Amino acid sequence: SNSVWMVFALMAVMLVAAVQIVMSRARGIPKGLAGPIFLSLVITMLLMLALVTELIVRPHPWYAPQLVVPLTGMLLGNTVTALAVGLSRFYDEVDTLLALGATAWEAARPSIVSSIRLGLLPTTASLASSGIVTIPGMMAGQVIAGGDPLNAAKYQFVVLDAIAALTLLADGLIMVMIYRTCFTADDQYRPPEAR
Repeated sequence: SNSVWMVFALMAVMLVAAVQIVMSRARGIPKGLAGPIFLSLVITMLLMLALVTELIVRPHPWYAPQLVVPLTGMLLGNTVTALAVGLSRFYDEVDTLLALGATAWEAARPSIVSSIRLGLLPTTASLASSGIVTIPGMMAGQVIAGGDPLNAAKYQFVVLDAIAALTLLADGLIMVMIYRTCFTADDQYRPPEAR
């Protein structure tokens, strides 16, 4: 269907599923994080979709389901794994450093940095090998369908860059939100059970 409401409804279902997947994959995180995870995914995904569709691809109509729905799936699919890995890492390290006497920022900073790095690892590995070692699915599909290989490579590069940017933004945003929920204004730690 070419209805903007159907496209947004499908994107909403995809977002809810992504939040549920992050919550089930990340280990040791409190149950009340569904809201911050949803918010970080919505903000970053809409930003990336707007940039890719309006500045690069420019489909007509702007909500073209054949572009927006698969792009949403690709962006969310890669970001879900990064968030789950990043969240798991954050809680493991913060508890340990606080037990060793670190301040709130001293305990959280290395965890935030390593969580973002770990979350970006699969994306950067994919970027490093794309086009040289592997031919990603979207690019291969366009070439097999008879499309220009150079245009296929350009679109694939745009998608991979969007995935990397979305992963970085979503990981950074969720880490800031988590830091704010872990510590009070007086830098007192709130354990996951107390949140």
